[in-house]
Amino acid sequence: MLNKMDTLEQLEELLNKEEKFFLLKHSLTCPISHAAYQEYQKFADENQEVPTYYLAVQDSRPLSDAIAEKFQIKHESPQAILFANGNPLWNASHWKITKRSLASTFTDNR
Repeated sequence: MLNKMDTLEQLEELLNKEEKFFLLKHSLTCPISHAAYQEYQKFADENQEVPTYYLAVQDSRPLSDAIAEKFQIKHESPQAILFANGNPLWNASHWKITKRSLASTFTDNR
């Protein structure tokens, strides 16, 4: 199940609480982002033990910008980020976000 994130406070709480989780930056108007979201949803449905979150860039632009600035990750949309122990471990954008890439990334970084 995907959980929506809207605030920097929610992100900070997750960074302190979850050992590892995925976050997807998603554009509500981009067809490429829609395809990535569908892949992300498939991954989440098949890997329910993996915490999966998303933010809608149009709804949460300050959060999206804060992530890019705090972690020095160039903003892209769509963009998937794997966080581990409070830091980004991996990120991918656009067509590189697939159910397969998410699964192999999570497995490779256990």
